[in-house]
Amino acid sequence: MGIYLNPNNKNFQKALNSKIYVDKSGLIEVTNKRLNTENYSMCVSRPRRFGKSVNLAMLSAYYSKGCDSKELFDSLFIAKNEDYLKHLNKYNVIYINMQDFLSNSENIKEMLLLIRKIILKDFKKEYPDVDWDINTGLSFHFSEFYEITNIPFVILIDGWDCVMREHMNNKESQKIYLDFLRSWLKDKSYVALAYMTGILPIKKYGTHSALNMFDEYSMLGSRGIENYTGFTDNEVSELCREYGISFEHMKAWYDGYRLNGTELYCPRSVIKAIDLQSFGGYWTETETYEALAKYIAMNFDGLQDTIKKLLAGQPQPVVTRTFTNDMVTFTGKNDILTLLIHLGYLGYNSDDKTVYIPNKEIADEFVISMEATGLWKETIKAVMQSRKLLEDTLKCDSESVAEAIEEIHDSNSSVINYNNEQSLRFIILIAYYYAKEHYDIVQEMPAGKGFADIMFIPKPRANTEKYPPMVVELKWDYSAETAIRQIKERSYSEKLKSFEKVLLVGISYKKDIRENKKHECIIEEYRIQE
Repeated sequence: MGIYLNPNNKNFQKALNSKIYVDKSGLIEVTNKRLNTENYSMCVSRPRRFGKSVNLAMLSAYYSKGCDSKELFDSLFIAKNEDYLKHLNKYNVIYINMQDFLSNSENIKEMLLLIRKIILKDFKKEYPDVDWDINTGLSFHFSEFYEITNIPFVILIDGWDCVMREHMNNKESQKIYLDFLRSWLKDKSYVALAYMTGILPIKKYGTHSALNMFDEYSMLGSRGIENYTGFTDNEVSELCREYGISFEHMKAWYDGYRLNGTELYCPRSVIKAIDLQSFGGYWTETETYEALAKYIAMNFDGLQDTIKKLLAGQPQPVVTRTFTNDMVTFTGKNDILTLLIHLGYLGYNSDDKTVYIPNKEIADEFVISMEATGLWKETIKAVMQSRKLLEDTLKCDSESVAEAIEEIHDSNSSVINYNNEQSLRFIILIAYYYAKEHYDIVQEMPAGKGFADIMFIPKPRANTEKYPPMVVELKWDYSAETAIRQIKERSYSEKLKSFEKVLLVGISYKKDIRENKKHECIIEEYRIQE
């Protein structure tokens, strides 16, 4: 047993000892099926704090010959599998965190030399009589170790992409590093399983990957392992019941990542919210706002307008295939959006190829970052004023609402895009940003005899007397009275008949004879029983 060769199971024991541990041992079923096959290489990329390292500690504890982990796993899901004991603590394991080596090296060549030294030091402890020459390539030593023991390796690498992130502008260093991994891991009989984790998928040069033997599982798609990195909807629901915390609030704050139909939450945020019995930006506090701000400040192909629409709750199309899986090579807006998916700042819908802001925690980070760039003053002003706008709406103060929306519309819409209902819809969604605290906001919702432009539906457990549902109809070049009449004639409020009252909101703007853009608003309280 060494530090990096056949490590003990103490890290996984710590995870099991924690107040909250969610059993992800089903992942071992997946990796067991890949052992000693041609498909032995897996690369799992997820944002920070999504449970990647805990899973690696679990895999190490399960496979490592350097420990006896039966007692740790007997009560977990994997123990029900027929191959559970067949692979338990039966393999030579190498478990390294690349960030540790990078942080203790001046350059990439020094880092790779340090890796060889440390691993060969552990080899020498096991077989001191063998000539483990530091000047010989690492793959030759692994082949020799395998020949001696006749037991293949499970190689676990945490933070595989740290070189790509910290030496982002040094292509030569990246190439040296990728060539090292390929020489060590590709087509090697001594490897039973190679499992890497990181934030970024594997770097591509041109149209090819330097490590094309790896099956990749990223935030764009996970092909069967989506349940094992990140907390699922059912897992979070159960935790909320156990610890007496609102599941609805947990969803609003931290849900929104979707992989193959599976809802995913950032484990750190969920655990911190339960531990502190309070909701906040726990994932985003692990990194400064500059990490997001520097990317959204790049106005490729109208990126800033796209970000505004995302903040308003409007998913936007994205093309992910041009992204080269690094943090500096951007050919346009799509590459920035794709990077933000991998970093966890955007969610991705593989069905319609769109991106969206996944939850309140991330939306708040966008607001902070937008404010920091100094490029979004009018949008940020609208967001900051959105609390008062909601209050004025709930008080049926039509005049104040019309004035506020007119100001926001004038400040945030270009002349070309000003005169259409789609422009007004975007402005409404930005203007009522704060309403997301209390409402689910649905656009073009089927209701009555048509589609309501925007419905504000109170979140579960909301105080519906204070925050009643609202139906908003938008009109350009027609009156607000026309909007209200359409809501009534088409019975849009029928969709909300389970509530005692509904606010009907008609908003319009039109040009008068002096070409001034004039906004109008009418708000009526409608009692369902009537």
